[in-house]
Amino acid sequence: MTKSVALITGASSGMGKAAAIQFNNAGYTVYAGARHTEPMAELKQQGIHTMKLDVTDHDSNKAFVDAALENEGRIDVLINNAGYGSMGAVEDVDQAEAKRQFDVNVFGAADLIQLVLPTMRAQHAGKILNNSSIGGQMYSPLGGWYYASKHALEALSDSLRLEVKNFGIDVIIIEPGGTKTNWQQVAADHMLEATPKDSPYRQMVEIYAHASMNFSATADDIAHLMFKAATTVNPKTRYQLSWGDRAVVIAVRKFSYKTIDRGIRFAMRIAERNLTKNRSLEGADEDQSTDNSQMI
Repeated sequence: MTKSVALITGASSGMGKAAAIQFNNAGYTVYAGARHTEPMAELKQQGIHTMKLDVTDHDSNKAFVDAALENEGRIDVLINNAGYGSMGAVEDVDQAEAKRQFDVNVFGAADLIQLVLPTMRAQHAGKILNNSSIGGQMYSPLGGWYYASKHALEALSDSLRLEVKNFGIDVIIIEPGGTKTNWQQVAADHMLEATPKDSPYRQMVEIYAHASMNFSATADDIAHLMFKAATTVNPKTRYQLSWGDRAVVIAVRKFSYKTIDRGIRFAMRIAERNLTKNRSLEGADEDQSTDNSQMI
């Protein structure tokens, strides 16, 4: 019996790596791509085909797809997982950085889609999963360029779904919320580093960067969600993991923009108060340490 074939991008860590393991364990032939191949050594040991892949490079994308077709003769699932977020005020984020987010999050995914579609149409079967975010349905301060790229990916996916449905191809959007990966912390640290000290948005950046990020969802949870979407005969157009994520998506669809704005500003005020309180406590601790050292 011919094994189903899955192509997964951004597979060197997090959700992509977890998805590669999930699909491989389920009996799929998996091709895992990422810019850095060293972190995929574990995947290779498990029999997963690992390849260097830069989704912003057409030749790299073509080599990735061609390798699967030459060896397996088919492609059943494409998971566009590669992506990144560079947070910051719209005014502060460099245009080159903003464009790179679109190159990775939108145009890279689109290029791979165009490369696999002829095969999937010939098979009259295939699943294309685009890993977006609940950010693809919402917005917040300091995420303008990232959210814009995810909104674009979702609009592209919705149009594509209608175009290819008659060819037996399903297009599915995965919308993770916060996960227990280092993504949020890396994005926050980069935003602090990239935002000038004299930026009019510096205080807002510091509030956001130091806000609590206690998320329960894991990369394995999202990988399981991807597998569920890819193996469902009649899949939903969008998948969220938790009731909290679904509640956010429903809220942004039902409430007015001004109501959402007020909710976000309220959350930011709470975060600002918490940051001020924590800094006051840290200052008090430092003063106490100084007093104790003087006593010694």
